[in-house]
Amino acid sequence: MGQFIFGIFAGAFGVAYIVYGRRQTKLVPVISGLLLCVYSYFIESWLWLSLVGAVLLAAPFVIDF
Repeated sequence: MGQFIFGIFAGAFGVAYIVYGRRQTKLVPVISGLLLCVYSYFIESWLWLSLVGAVLLAAPFVIDF
């Protein structure tokens, strides 16, 4: 149940990143948003869910193309 809720929040942030990236015509937020929408389906460990999620959330701010 907890992973389901975690996936919902990650997906919500992912959609927001996709919308932001498309409006700003930036590729990194779009890719990060797509990965945020799907990565929770493939990872079961809470530790890895939070680590990968934090990296994907920070990626558009760290990587600047």
